[in-house]
Amino acid sequence: MSAPRSYSVVGLGKLGASMAAAIASRGFPVIGVDINRQAVDALGEGRAPVAETGLEALVQANRERLRATTNHREAVLGSDLTFVIVPTPSDESGAFSLQYAAWAFGEIGEALRDKIGYHLVVLTSTVLPGATRHGLLPILERRSGKRCGADFGLCYSPEFIALGSVIRDFLHPDFTLVGEVDDRSGRTLECAYAAIMPDGPPCKRMSLENAELAKVSVNAYVTTKITFANMLADLCERIPGGDVDVVSDALGQDARIGRRYLTGALGFGGPCFPRDNVALAYLARALGTRAELPEATDRVNRSLASTVLERVGLSVRHGTTVAVLGLAYKPSSHVIEESQGIVLAKALSRHGARVVAHDPLASSMAAHELKDHGLVLGSLEDCLAQAAVVVVTTPDPAYAALSAADFRRDGGSVTVVDCWRLLAAALDGAPGITYLPIGRSVDDRANAARLSRLWADGTAGRRWP
Repeated sequence: MSAPRSYSVVGLGKLGASMAAAIASRGFPVIGVDINRQAVDALGEGRAPVAETGLEALVQANRERLRATTNHREAVLGSDLTFVIVPTPSDESGAFSLQYAAWAFGEIGEALRDKIGYHLVVLTSTVLPGATRHGLLPILERRSGKRCGADFGLCYSPEFIALGSVIRDFLHPDFTLVGEVDDRSGRTLECAYAAIMPDGPPCKRMSLENAELAKVSVNAYVTTKITFANMLADLCERIPGGDVDVVSDALGQDARIGRRYLTGALGFGGPCFPRDNVALAYLARALGTRAELPEATDRVNRSLASTVLERVGLSVRHGTTVAVLGLAYKPSSHVIEESQGIVLAKALSRHGARVVAHDPLASSMAAHELKDHGLVLGSLEDCLAQAAVVVVTTPDPAYAALSAADFRRDGGSVTVVDCWRLLAAALDGAPGITYLPIGRSVDDRANAARLSRLWADGTAGRRWP
């Protein structure tokens, strides 16, 4: 079976626009579809419709193979395969809403009514098991008047990408996940991925429902690993010489565990990780069982900012100026959704601190979100000059490059809470700086005494012979 010769992408957000440009870079013509006229015009003019690493250059380099429209019919009739990448926001129950996907599938179904020949529809948006087969497939058949399998194909195939590296992650995945309604649909998409992705990643084909569960489970597992590392960080702070990086490096040598995502620090955030745990827990309840692990992961993750606040609170009196460095949910991102830095800044403000903040990319969005909870400054130098306490919340290169001299405040002392241990070499032991790295012991004497009491009073090891 040969790969499809032309593609359309419905939804020109960060993933959709990046996929369209990446597919075009492999020599295929691509039609982008969006109801947002500004996004359509941008792509048509050779500009990136959204901010994403490398997207502007890729769009410009492949302009002759990229076009865009607001008309789904034009896109479906002009392509062999349609990827659907629209929002599936969480509803009040924690499930993923199909309202945008249902509308898009209705428009695609109308276009399929007039399509001559086979066409493959691929849902990429994250959904829960059963959504593709029972929520969206009937819409395609009803609106097209055709039968899935005989007249058109359908797959569920989510991507495993991270904002800031979408293009790289799409073109060079660890594997591709294909949920198929039938063999022809799956084989067609497998051939498409083989032609698009230069590394030839393994393709895991399965039922629609298994693929839907696999997607949400990947994120749930990764966040569980992150939360485990954060638990280790808390424990390491309480034992003499404790260092979460030393412990994590040892654990990471075990092939069953691995080192990735095992760096104890602040909690996870962003548009995907937090909601996928909630959704998996919802699914379990809806199916008559429980998923206590993702429930616990979500609960612990949401408590971590409060844990950091306890550390900071020891140095913060009412009116103390605290600088929060890092407001995006991760470095090199404009996205502030579920940002631990934002949560912490608001908590500090409610605690009575005067909050100033900085982020290399997310300043404008963060300022709107914080409102009267903090002042977002464009200058990192100005931010540090005002602060008696500094909290580093993301491992951004701009913060990793700071030196002890950057924290001087007219000869006054400053407390630095380093959630990622970026500045240990530069600040640990520096005059006038109290350096508090998350995940490391800062009071070995007190921690040793705690362990001594634990064993001396018979509480620990009492069952030993």
